[in-house]
Amino acid sequence: MSIHFQTTKTINLPRSKVYTGLLDLESANHWMQGLVRIERLDEGDLQVGSQWLETRKMFGKEATEHFEVVELQEPEKIVFRCDGTKGTTGKGEFVFTYLLNAKGDDTEIELNGEINGLTGLSKLFGKMMAGTFKKACMKDLDSLGGYLEK
Repeated sequence: MSIHFQTTKTINLPRSKVYTGLLDLESANHWMQGLVRIERLDEGDLQVGSQWLETRKMFGKEATEHFEVVELQEPEKIVFRCDGTKGTTGKGEFVFTYLLNAKGDDTEIELNGEINGLTGLSKLFGKMMAGTFKKACMKDLDSLGGYLEK
């Protein structure tokens, strides 16, 4: 059974700029909350199959997770997957689907999060943490909007 959460954010920019901003890992330190570093595991522009290690400071400790690009449909959809078994979490799969909807000159980002593969106590903990994941994602989207709109 999957755990789901969803959040939305409107950014006062066209979809193409928001799409590019979400894929610009080199500027993530300007808007991603708690980011310590991103280490690319490949080179060039992000494309399906691109991978990186993302280290953030969470709850006072550093945590590193393994991410990959699963799907790109420019300029309306980006899907990232975090394989928890390859990172600090040690469990689960976290899928982040960004849908970019044009709203006149603005872009509405709809972020759908899905947590899979948790069992036992980690599943219970995951359900309790879904709200925390949602809040963290909303903070990131707010910061992204502020950064891109400058």
